[in-house]
Amino acid sequence: MADVLLAVGTNKGLFLGRRRSGGDWEFDPDPHFNAQAVHSVALDTRGPAPRILVGGVSSHWGPSVFHSDDLGRTWTEPARPAVRFPEDTGASLERVWQLHPSAAEPGVVYAGTEPAALFRSEDRGESFTLVRPLWEHPTRSRWAPGGGGEGLHTILTDARDAAALTVAVSAAGVFRSADGGASWSPSNSGVSAVFLPDPDPEFGQCVHKISRDAADPERLYLQNHWGVYRSDDGGGSWTDIGDTLPTTFGFAVAAHPHRGDTAYLFPVNADSDRVPAGRRLRVFRTSDGGGSWEPLSAGLPDEDHYGVVLRDALCTDDADPAGVYFGTRNGEVYASADEGESWRQLAAHLPDVLCVRAAVVG
Repeated sequence: MADVLLAVGTNKGLFLGRRRSGGDWEFDPDPHFNAQAVHSVALDTRGPAPRILVGGVSSHWGPSVFHSDDLGRTWTEPARPAVRFPEDTGASLERVWQLHPSAAEPGVVYAGTEPAALFRSEDRGESFTLVRPLWEHPTRSRWAPGGGGEGLHTILTDARDAAALTVAVSAAGVFRSADGGASWSPSNSGVSAVFLPDPDPEFGQCVHKISRDAADPERLYLQNHWGVYRSDDGGGSWTDIGDTLPTTFGFAVAAHPHRGDTAYLFPVNADSDRVPAGRRLRVFRTSDGGGSWEPLSAGLPDEDHYGVVLRDALCTDDADPAGVYFGTRNGEVYASADEGESWRQLAAHLPDVLCVRAAVVG
C-alpha cells in the first residue's frame, strides 16, 4: 500500500491524514487554520517535495492562499495577497474555490475564484495574475451566481497541450480556451438548464463539477444541476448518461486516476431535497463511460443518512489500486483502498466538509 496524504478542508480548518506504506491511517485531530473556511486544497507532487496549497477564508482577515513544503508541519503566507484583483476591475476576492497544478507546465498553478475569475501562477502558487480575457468575456455581464455564489470552481488542464484550458463557472457553464487563455468560447452544447426559460442556452448552465477520463483525455464527465453528462470531444458537445442513476442531481464527480471509462459520483435526492439519494450513503461508479452505474456501499452506514457530498468533497488518489475518498456536510470522512468496493470511516464529527484531496507522497 502506498504512502498517501489526505487533506480535508472544512468550514473550520484543514485536517490532515496520513497512511504510511503498509500501515494504517493516522488522522490528526487538530486543525490547521483553525476557524477558517477551507474551500480549496491542492496537493502538488510535481516538485522535489510535495507542496500543499490551501485557499482559506478568515472572517476577520479575509481570504488567502497558504502553502507548505513539509506536509503541513509549517506554512507560508505571502507578504502580499497571492490572489488579488487589479484595482481597475473594481472587484475584490471573496474566496478561492479551486487550486489546480497544471498537468502540462511544471511550476504553473491555476486558481479559480469568487467573483468568477481565473488566475495563473508561475511560481507554484506563491503569486497569481488575472487571466483577463476570461474576466472580460463579452458574455460576462450576463453571468448569474449559483446558489453558492458566482464561483469558478473547476479547472482542467491537458497534459498533451499546455494551451488547452477548460473551466466551469456556477452558473455560467463551461468555457474553453485553445490558446492558453487568450480567448474563450462557451462549450455547453447538449447540457440542459431546466431552470431557465430557454433550457438549451449557449451559456448559463449551472455546472457543478467536471472530471477528465484517465485513458481518453477527450472524454469528460460532468455533473450538472440536474443532469449527468459525458463529452467525447473535450467539451465540444455533451451527451446525457444519467438514465440508470436514481437521480441526476448532485455536486461531485471524480474520474478514476488510471482506468478509462470509470468515474464516481454522489447522487442527491433533489435541489429542493438535498440529502443522499434514497437517504442512503452510496457512491455510484460507472465502468463503461456512463452506460451503467452501480452503487458502492459496503462498509457505509445502512440507516437513513442526511450527509451531502459537495463538489470538491469526492476524490481519488493516484495509487494502484486507487483510493477513493469523500467527506460529508455531517463532518464524516470515508475512504476506500480498493477503488470503492469497500469503505471505512476515517473521521466523524468534523465541521462541515467542503473539499477533500489525496495523493501518493511516498
